[in-house]
Order: sequence, then C-alpha cells, then structure tokens
Amino acid sequence: MATAACPLPHRWLLLLHLGLLAFLLAAAPAAEAWTGEIRGRVVCDVCADSAIGPEDHVLEGAEVAVLCITKSGEVINYQAFTNSKGIYSVAETMPESDRWESCLARPISSFHHHCTRRGDAHSGVKFTYNKLSGNSHNVKTFLYKPVNVPLYCS
Repeated sequence: MATAACPLPHRWLLLLHLGLLAFLLAAAPAAEAWTGEIRGRVVCDVCADSAIGPEDHVLEGAEVAVLCITKSGEVINYQAFTNSKGIYSVAETMPESDRWESCLARPISSFHHHCTRRGDAHSGVKFTYNKLSGNSHNVKTFLYKPVNVPLYCS
C-alpha cells in the first residue's frame, strides 16, 4: 500500500516561499553605494593680508555653494552654511556609477556685520573629486575682509 504525500499546511508553504525570496534578494547583485563629502572653512581676514593669523576669526553662518557634475553628466547644486567653527560640509550617497566627477565650491555671502567683502581673488575652487567612498575632500579656506581694516593692522 502506497502512502500519499502529506500536503504542507498553507502557513509552512508561505514561510518556505518567503525564505526563498529572501535568499534570492540577498544573492542578487546590488548597485554599489558611494558616499562623498566636501568640507571647508570660511574665515574673516581681519587685517586683509590674505594670511590667517591670530587676529582672524571664523565666520559662522557664511553661505557657500558647491556645484558637482556626476559621471553621468548630471549637475547637482548644494548650498551650505558654516557652523560655529566656520566649517561647512556637503555630503551625498549615490550609486558608485553616478558619483561626483568634478566640483566647484565658491563663497556666496557673509552675514557678519564687519566682514562682508570677499577676500579671495578667485570666485571659487574647481577640483576633480577622486576620493574613495567615505572620504572627504577639503577645500581651501575662503576669506572675507572687513570694509574697514583696524588701525592695529598697519
């Protein structure tokens, strides 16, 4: 006498299918994620000598724009403001195949009541972004000058 196969209860069959689906999703190749970061500082060059010295101070709330072009040609525009230490930062996570290729960082404005004139001869800094995922690119410090240089700077 042959014995008939006992059908699995519906709940067990559902769990078996879910387990198989989870295995297939875990085994499928996923797009590699890539994370990039750009950071820099903004400083008030009190004596307008284009050198950072003890009389200079960081600018909180200064606005910086960062424009990046991805490998696929997409242009992404970021806006950042400096923190209490004068540091700004932009970061993005995207597929490795679409990561940043080149960027331009430029100062936009300073809201400090004395230090409002851009001190750099350049309007921005262009650079190739070739950092590995999780690493940051540091941009040179942007300087602002006061409208009136203090007498002690002479």
